[in-house]
Amino acid sequence: MGKYLLGVDFGGGASKATLLSSDGNVIATSICEYPTYFPENGWTEQAPEELFEAFLENVRAVLASGVSADDIVVMAISAASQTAVYLDAQNKPVRNSIYWTDSRGAKYADELKAARGQWIYDTCHNMPSSARTITHLRWIKENEPDNFAKIEKVMFVKDYIRYRVTGDFVTDHIDAMGSLLMDVPNNCWDKSLCEYAGINTAKLPEIMNPTDFVGDIKPKIRKLTGLSEKTRVIVGSTDTVMEVYANGAIREGQMTVKLATAGRICPITPHNLPNPLLVNYKHVVPGLWYPGTGTKSCAASYRWYRDILCGGEQYEAKEQEISAYKLMDKAAESVPPCSDNLFFHPYLQGELTPYFDASLRGSFTGVASYHTKAHFNRAVLEGVAFSLKDCYTVLEKENLGIEQAIIIGGGAESPLWSQIVCDTLGIKMEKTKNADSSLGSAMLAGVAAGIFKSFEDSVEKCVHIERTIVPDAKNNARYEDGFKKYKSIHDALAPIYRDW
Repeated sequence: MGKYLLGVDFGGGASKATLLSSDGNVIATSICEYPTYFPENGWTEQAPEELFEAFLENVRAVLASGVSADDIVVMAISAASQTAVYLDAQNKPVRNSIYWTDSRGAKYADELKAARGQWIYDTCHNMPSSARTITHLRWIKENEPDNFAKIEKVMFVKDYIRYRVTGDFVTDHIDAMGSLLMDVPNNCWDKSLCEYAGINTAKLPEIMNPTDFVGDIKPKIRKLTGLSEKTRVIVGSTDTVMEVYANGAIREGQMTVKLATAGRICPITPHNLPNPLLVNYKHVVPGLWYPGTGTKSCAASYRWYRDILCGGEQYEAKEQEISAYKLMDKAAESVPPCSDNLFFHPYLQGELTPYFDASLRGSFTGVASYHTKAHFNRAVLEGVAFSLKDCYTVLEKENLGIEQAIIIGGGAESPLWSQIVCDTLGIKMEKTKNADSSLGSAMLAGVAAGIFKSFEDSVEKCVHIERTIVPDAKNNARYEDGFKKYKSIHDALAPIYRDW
């Protein structure tokens, strides 16, 4: 009988499970969407129970493939970093999770920068921002004191799901970094930062390595999912590092360009990059880092646009049993680069690199009577590409000697969007097959179990290049001009938003 590995990931709008064989073949996958809530302007929340129900549904679905549950050796879970679940004395969520793209903590990020910015950067290798868990906790403390008083445990999303499965209370050092509560050089929680957040370190999970094994699967969870008592569970890590790994980026000179709920460009380096415009995280491969840039609303922008303005496409797509995005892309293909001077800025939740400005707002600019729905479709795709270009210009100054760029994330499945990003950045990129965070989690499980001899062995067996995307020189020149206009629009509107 074969041996199998299970990876489950939680993103901004959906969970995905991947069942992987020991020879590197994907046996089954399952995707379950869940809502993300926007209760006020700039706020983003998720309901922990809905995430857990997605976990149950996905695991049941992949087990329906016919693989014996007894043959699933190890399971790993990943999720977006910085997003916490707050539990009360009965181990029930006190409130919805504040998702990392939420901007309500901007005030506290500014306070921390002003009072202790350099010290925090030295301690955490990251600057304060509204994305960080420390600002979410501080906001709850000051605005929802009754809820804050109930909090007995603070854990991150992947750890909450795993806690429901095994009962452990741990996290990994990569997820811990994202909170801005961790003393990174000393690999422990920092008491003074926890005091600012209003909690004591006893309410935070033990910090472990991503490949460490934790508890056994509870009988109740085995009954709900069909999982076996023979399946072991490891700590796991964040969705971004799992996706970076799943695309084979495990050595210096590689870089990933991510089109997911958020957008990221991450080079692989032997150390953190001391640049406050960058976000630093350790890699799952010991000794490596994946510092990089971030744009908050990447695929989230296209999803928002679909949900708000593309009801007809959604209806038609349902009739044809295809994705509405395919219909939206098809229309966008008829529009020339730069969408006849219609520009979209994807600042739906503010922006990270290079501005770290929570006050920014999204906009369509340059609307004229000759613009059609197709122009708006393409403008959204191009606006995200321009935002990534904004990120890339920061990295170019680091002179990292990038030899291979890999485009990743759900948005990379769109040939049109991939080409637009390629043309905008002006670099050749490669697209791999089936390489999402849930695959990375399954690969990590295989390394932890010894099924794969090393990280290199897992990549060799599981990661396969699907296509190469080459920039069109003519389109690149047009996007260079368009990017200048995009930047000018930002510069003109940013002061207005700050005064709102």
